[in-house]
Formats: sequence, structure tokens, C-alpha cells
Amino acid sequence: MTAMLKLACVLLACMVVVAPFAAEGSISCGTVVSMLSPCMGYLMGGSLPATCCAGVKSLNQAAKSTTDRQTTCGCLKSAAKAMSNINMGNAAALPGKCGVSLPFEFSTSIDCTKVN
Repeated sequence: MTAMLKLACVLLACMVVVAPFAAEGSISCGTVVSMLSPCMGYLMGGSLPATCCAGVKSLNQAAKSTTDRQTTCGCLKSAAKAMSNINMGNAAALPGKCGVSLPFEFSTSIDCTKVN
């Protein structure tokens, strides 16, 4: 529960930072949190629940524009940097494990402005 509270606080801060960019798209950090919250256990080293992959697939389908994908990237990057207990190997592997193909590999050093 503490991890979810930390994630919510981090993503609230992300919404403030990313808000100028999100105004052009339809994805918000709140949407990202909602869709990926079932993944928290896996991202901290646990097993991968089917509900996580459903959220990953839904988020991938919802992020249609470049702005949406950049906003999503920024939200995820900020959250990953703020939470020291995230297993970055699991984070990077998550799309592939859920059958989603991304044109980039997620990391805390990714430049989200270059995501298309």
C-alpha cells in the first residue's frame, strides 16, 4: 500500500510537470497510473498478473499520437526515477512480456521528447 501511495504522489507531481505537453494529447498521468497500477507488484520484482498486461495493451492503444506517447513516457520515467524499488529490468521487459511492441526500450535515461 505504501508503494501505491508513493506512486500516486510521484505521478501527481508528474502531472504538474507534464501538463503543458499533455494539453495537446488525450493521455494524462492519471490515465497512465490507472492503467498500470496492476503492474506494481511485477515492477518491484513479483509475478506478472494478466491484469497488468491488459493495462499495458490498453495504454498502448490509447497513446495514439506522438504527444500521447511522449506524455506517457514522461510519466513513466518520472515515476521510475522517484521509486528506488522499481526493477528496471522488469520495467524494460514489460511491453514484450505483454506482447506489445515499442519502438524504444524504456529506461530512466530515455529522452521522451524523441519518442515518436
